[in-house]
Amino acid sequence: MGAHLQPLALRLLALTFPLVAKGLPDETLEKAAKSEGYCSRILRAQGTRREGYNEFSLRVEGDPEFYKPGNSYRVTLSAATPAYFRGFTLIALKEGKEGDKEEDHAGTFQIIDEEETQFMSNCPVAVTESTPRRRTRIQVFWTAPPTGTGCVILKASIVQKRIIYFQDEGSLTKKICEQDSASEGVTDKPILDCCACGTAKYRLTFYGNWSEKTHPKDFPRRTNHWSAIIGGSHSKNYILWEYGGYASEGVKQVAELGSPVKMEEEIRQQSDEVLTVIKAKAQWPAWQPLNVRAAPSAEFSVDRHRHLMSFLTMLGPSPDWNVGLSAEDLCTKDCGWVQKVVQDLIPWDAGTDSGVTYESPNKPTVPQEKIRPLTSLDHPQSPFYDPEGGSIKLVARVVIERIARKGEQCNIVPDNIDDIVADLAPEEKEEDDTPETCIYSNWSPWSACSSSTCEKGKRMRQRMLKAQLDLSVPCPDTQDFQPCMGPGCSDEDGSTCMMSDWITWSPCSVSCGMGTRSRERYVKQFPEDGSMCKVPTEETEKCIVNEECSPSSCLVTEWGEWDECSASCGMGMKRRHRMIKMTPADGSMCKAETTEAEKCMMPECHTIPCLLSPWSEWSDCSVTCGKGMRTRQRMLKSAAELGDCNEELEQAEKCMLPECPIDCELTEWSQWSECNTSCGKGHMIRTRMIKIEPQFGGTACPETVQRTKCRLRKCLRGPGMEKRRWKEAREKRRSEQAKKNTDSEQYPVCRLKPWTAWTECSTLCAGGIQERYMMVKKRSKSTQFTSCKDKKELRACNVHPC
Repeated sequence: MGAHLQPLALRLLALTFPLVAKGLPDETLEKAAKSEGYCSRILRAQGTRREGYNEFSLRVEGDPEFYKPGNSYRVTLSAATPAYFRGFTLIALKEGKEGDKEEDHAGTFQIIDEEETQFMSNCPVAVTESTPRRRTRIQVFWTAPPTGTGCVILKASIVQKRIIYFQDEGSLTKKICEQDSASEGVTDKPILDCCACGTAKYRLTFYGNWSEKTHPKDFPRRTNHWSAIIGGSHSKNYILWEYGGYASEGVKQVAELGSPVKMEEEIRQQSDEVLTVIKAKAQWPAWQPLNVRAAPSAEFSVDRHRHLMSFLTMLGPSPDWNVGLSAEDLCTKDCGWVQKVVQDLIPWDAGTDSGVTYESPNKPTVPQEKIRPLTSLDHPQSPFYDPEGGSIKLVARVVIERIARKGEQCNIVPDNIDDIVADLAPEEKEEDDTPETCIYSNWSPWSACSSSTCEKGKRMRQRMLKAQLDLSVPCPDTQDFQPCMGPGCSDEDGSTCMMSDWITWSPCSVSCGMGTRSRERYVKQFPEDGSMCKVPTEETEKCIVNEECSPSSCLVTEWGEWDECSASCGMGMKRRHRMIKMTPADGSMCKAETTEAEKCMMPECHTIPCLLSPWSEWSDCSVTCGKGMRTRQRMLKSAAELGDCNEELEQAEKCMLPECPIDCELTEWSQWSECNTSCGKGHMIRTRMIKIEPQFGGTACPETVQRTKCRLRKCLRGPGMEKRRWKEAREKRRSEQAKKNTDSEQYPVCRLKPWTAWTECSTLCAGGIQERYMMVKKRSKSTQFTSCKDKKELRACNVHPC
């Protein structure tokens, strides 16, 4: 973190909000900035405060009352709509400690999104925002401290406009204590029972962000997908899967095989503890833009007894990796229903397979391990591995949004959103969500409205499925519906009484025999003339459940809604389910059917007007080194005249090969130096410098010093001096040769010392010389031994002009 980033209290008050900073005495700011124990001042900074305000909240995933030492928990700081915050600080302290000492802090935080959060420069144990801007939520991981730490207080402060929110108790403070070892391995469940009234209906939408772009390492191109989503709304007496617990056989099959069948069977066996089974389709491939395919979604309900929800989906292919939520509580402490939950998800290891890559061979984990989050340091071959130990990039996001409430509500704090009068009609889609592997005819014209009055009805249009090029990718419906009203009526007409769609039927009022069930709808828009809406808002009908009510009877629930037809065109099958609520008291077998199937007819299957071959393999990279492009193609297999075929036949993407070799580059030769003698024979040199060293196998550098002879006028000497000098030189050469021949027999190896350091440059500019020497390590005592000599090397230096 940059040293220029100041802590939140001073940085945001003094820079982002100068009006607040003006209210602080200069000596207070100076004292805070110089204080070595600044961490203790974070939650006691000066400024305008509001205590006990609930539009901001600090939440630990799963709302645990206890932590397990060493376990990681997701911590979310959020603002309720329409509130927002610009800055924040998050810190974890041992209970009763002030934070002015290092040992006062408990556990460690881990950054999830570096663009949103960072560690505070003047208090590295605290987390703050990366940049001051409007935001509604942030998330970090907190790893619990070791055994024996005791209770921990997670505290947050919020800066919004010119107000700082501090709370020693309330929604910005969370107390969490160390879990007793006797209860280890059990999912932390909410202790308090739900006090909300009525029921609430939610829509779960799953957004997969796992793709080759976000997770490029070893990304599986051919079979990447999310498996079918499976889960349920349930009571605290039944947990589908557990953080830190062991995977059931059903969870194992979801995590390893992507099969929801066994887990659904386990859920339905707990019929009294389950209100709704949550199911959504698989997604092949794992990621596509929303204009290509709609995100998988499912609706479910909760009540006072069954107010938790859990779900799982497999990240495939993988050994046993999955994402999901466990025991997410949708009941608030204020006896209301949560309006919206948004959770970013990381992958979890189910503890049943020991593979480390996406496509590792099956390798059962024996003995089975607990469910845990994957980390970036699990294994060097892991696709999530990071040698620096950073956080794993998020792979998915789930949005759980309340769409309706039913029955009398008893909220202590009123809801910001009153969806009892919300329009529940599905929003009309602005973009086509048809996969590229599904080929349809054009839509037919809209039919006439089913309502001839100003009461809302429906109209329909149809299209034909002509081809399904990939049977593993489901094709959307061939029918489309739209709300409408009779002739002369308009949604914008101020005199119209507009109604919502009917909410699904309630459960039968009895569990055995004849009872009643009802459904409701609500007024979306009252007439502007002040008149009352006379259309009915509730319907009631009789229902029969378990006609035989004797003690030997097998009690079952009502039938659920029919599943979608198994075929996208032609004849298929559809199914519906119910659950066994109570087996016969006499111990006999329950013979009631829990699954019912019937045929369903979809539009007629037609011929294929546009049939494409599979994509070819990617071509070689367009370059032999560095960055280039590669392409792949596919062919049009059907005749073009049978229909328009606008699918792309070629794709291109970037590719990267090893860096290109870089050859050595030198400067130009310098001018020849002057002759090193003033008379007689001598030499002169010229030099050049290395501009670019060779890299990645490039051509090595040639010589950088050149030497040539030079001859000046003869030196003046006495008579016969030159003749005598030549004679002495000849005698010396003969003596050296004789010594060399003698010592070469006695000393076959010449031992030398290492090279000395380079000498200083002989000139400051215009080209000089540096020398270094390698001296003889051991000389012979014989005066005739001359074959082992000292060595000398030269190089150019200071070649720049003077």
